Amino acid sequence: MEEPQRRIRAAYTESTITVYQAYRPEIGRPAVREGRFPSSWKRDRMTWIKPSFLWMMYRCGWGTKEGQETVLAVEISRDGFEWALRHACLSSYAPAVHPDRASWQRRLKRAPTRVQWDPERDLHLQPLPYRSLQLGLSGEAARQYADEWTVSIRDVTPLAHEIRTLVSSGDLESATRLLPPERPYPVADESLAHLHG
Repeated sequence: MEEPQRRIRAAYTESTITVYQAYRPEIGRPAVREGRFPSSWKRDRMTWIKPSFLWMMYRCGWGTKEGQETVLAVEISRDGFEWALRHACLSSYAPAVHPDRASWQRRLKRAPTRVQWDPERDLHLQPLPYRSLQLGLSGEAARQYADEWTVSIRDVTPLAHEIRTLVSSGDLESATRLLPPERPYPVADESLAHLHG
């Protein structure tokens, strides 16, 4: 079956969804140890969460880029995630969604969350012809993410390194078996209508 151009793909349960971020060890390690983001994690800055494991691997270079050496799997409540989607604005102007550029800019300024649709990645981190969600959280949304929505935080850096080693050695079958089991996230089309630009 052909993939739709834009779709949220994620590992999720009845009540939670897993998203990924990568940080310096000084942030990542305490977050894993405490199961929540430390006070040094800036709640007043925009933070981007990615439900796609391979998109995160592309972004952080399998946990090798400076400042992104600790890859976190953050399990958050689906209620929080869906609130973020409902309150989001596209990060770039889309004539099919916004009446004009000024309306989009006003909405973007007010929105606590923003959405980008970026090309999904394969095991070689090459772009695929369809896109996955990246969700930016600021202000109220970033605070809720850190202090209310987060259920657990795991360090998946060893997993990232193991998959990368398998890919480098050409063992794509074993690498694929280790990937988190992502599937289409069940969100009503009308909930995403304002984000399909």
